[in-house]
Amino acid sequence: MIKITFPDGNIREYNSGVTPMEVALSISEGLARNVLAAKVDDQVVDASTAIQADAHVQLLTWNDTEGKKTFWHSSAHLMAEALEALYPGTKFGIGPAIENGFYYDIDLGDKEFGSDQFKQIEDKMLELARQKSEYLRKPVAKADAIAYFQEKDDEYKLELLEGLEDGSITFYTQGNFTDLCRGPHIPQTGFIKSVKLLSVAGAYWRGDEKRKQMTRIYAITFPKAKELEEYLFLLEEAKRRDHRKLGKELELFAFSEKVGLGLPLWLPKGTILRERLENFLRRAQVRAGYSPVVTPHIGSKELYVTSGHYAKYGKDSFQPIHTPDEGEEFLLKPMNCPHHCEIYKVKPRSYKDLPLRLAEFGTVYRYEQSGELHGLTRVRGFTQDDAHIFCRPDQVEDEFMKVIDLVLYVFKALGFHEFSAQVSLRDKTDREKYIGRDEDWEKAEAAIIKSAQEKGLPYVVEYGEAAFYGPKLDFMVRDALGRKWQLGTIQVDYQLPQRFELEYTGSDNQKHRPVMIHRAPFGSLERFVAILIENTAGNFPLWLSPDQLAVLPISEKYEDYANDIYLRLQERDLRGYVDHRDEKIGRKIRDAEVSKVPFMIIVGDKEQAEGLVSIRKKGQGDLGSMTLDAFMAIAQEEIQQLTHDK
Repeated sequence: MIKITFPDGNIREYNSGVTPMEVALSISEGLARNVLAAKVDDQVVDASTAIQADAHVQLLTWNDTEGKKTFWHSSAHLMAEALEALYPGTKFGIGPAIENGFYYDIDLGDKEFGSDQFKQIEDKMLELARQKSEYLRKPVAKADAIAYFQEKDDEYKLELLEGLEDGSITFYTQGNFTDLCRGPHIPQTGFIKSVKLLSVAGAYWRGDEKRKQMTRIYAITFPKAKELEEYLFLLEEAKRRDHRKLGKELELFAFSEKVGLGLPLWLPKGTILRERLENFLRRAQVRAGYSPVVTPHIGSKELYVTSGHYAKYGKDSFQPIHTPDEGEEFLLKPMNCPHHCEIYKVKPRSYKDLPLRLAEFGTVYRYEQSGELHGLTRVRGFTQDDAHIFCRPDQVEDEFMKVIDLVLYVFKALGFHEFSAQVSLRDKTDREKYIGRDEDWEKAEAAIIKSAQEKGLPYVVEYGEAAFYGPKLDFMVRDALGRKWQLGTIQVDYQLPQRFELEYTGSDNQKHRPVMIHRAPFGSLERFVAILIENTAGNFPLWLSPDQLAVLPISEKYEDYANDIYLRLQERDLRGYVDHRDEKIGRKIRDAEVSKVPFMIIVGDKEQAEGLVSIRKKGQGDLGSMTLDAFMAIAQEEIQQLTHDK
């Protein structure tokens, strides 16, 4: 007999060799009907896998992230089967699950392929799914695997086999299709009830621009037709909210090929939005005891060699800048932390000086591949709301929790109410990509987990996601469309103080190393703005709106009164414009609505005669006539409520 421990802590005994599906059946047939795979001691396996020893077991369904990934990876195999049936001779690269759905890289030879063929493939996939073919796993000797794909004349699978050891190779077969795959897979194709091919693109084999360009087909599947309908609705809504589209319409930012790919140009309205965000955080940081600093956009190559960034990222960064002095090299700044370490070193530090909190809105540069650039979410030049806290070891947990408070304050003020935390730790086995002593890592990891627990944060642990110099706490925010974004990060670092030989004099009059906490509530300001645009659909809270109001005179007779109104609004730090165009008032109102201006102030004969203003609010309509002071009080109260900055 073996003991199976479930996620809720319950333990049951079963015969050795029991499968997750048999475990599910022992609980209920309803559960078994929904099991897609299982996690056995942190490894996702087929539901038919025999469990030979005591284990922790989680039965995975569509409601679990790993369950969805297994479902979509199995769907990729189903799509491959459909493609092979419809286009004999197709060669296959890889077909992984992705965040939403899956793709398969294929080589169709001389055949043309486009979106007009999507429906045919979708229908074939559903036809095959209804056959309820089992996904059958079979260990295969390397020589047999090579012979199989040589007969199929599939050079891509043969190349993948080159890197695999004999004894570790498995095939999966469903219906008439067999693929090289380590799995796992869902029990059978009948779980797949709805299919949608989403797009087609070119993709170089193994990401190498010198290799052949394959056809990459993106698709998604669901266990219920209704879920596909809901997903497609969200896709359309996402297109409507796309920050690239709204950024252009609202005149927030632009890109220029002459300036360079991935280097955004902030237009006047976007700059106002950006400055409002920066000033909001600056005020919060001053209250939290941070000191502002400014560092250069470049640094000596030696600075990043010392920090370890050059060894880790140098090949993927902008290449060194050579000066007229022989041997002198500079880099565009990829990180702010090495500069802040040098600021720490400008004078001797005592234990009484700590914690030292240095904050900077520092622009950094990283050479992203052109194919990976995407609006503001993936750029080559971006600004981080970066801060580094230098503290004593006994201060780490307290400082870490204060940073958590700051991150939560930012999220609340900006309307991100649904979030979770991810504790990102080292890989359990592969330690080569990390620097530093094990005992320092263990202390840092323990401090993060304890802080998250004491703050009552809902969190998950992800191994292998730590930075090369330390573990971190990442905040995952869910937006209005239910999408998850990584926003805000806090990292504990024992390594950079060591590499930069940072010291402080302790109460024992001896030299000690400080601990460094890296912190960025926004993360990349560009990426944060992109997510904010899409979360709000461009309907920013009043305090952030580039144009908070539009003063709309009914005709040119009331322009002087409109100008006077606007001057008084400016004195109260309310921003906007006077619409002097020779247009009817209905057109002015409509244009202000399209531009997502929160308040419209309409002035005409009655308003001028009585010293009043008529107010319209976006989304609410007419609020009636009132004095300007009354309107300003309404606006100021809304701003204070939204920013919690009273």
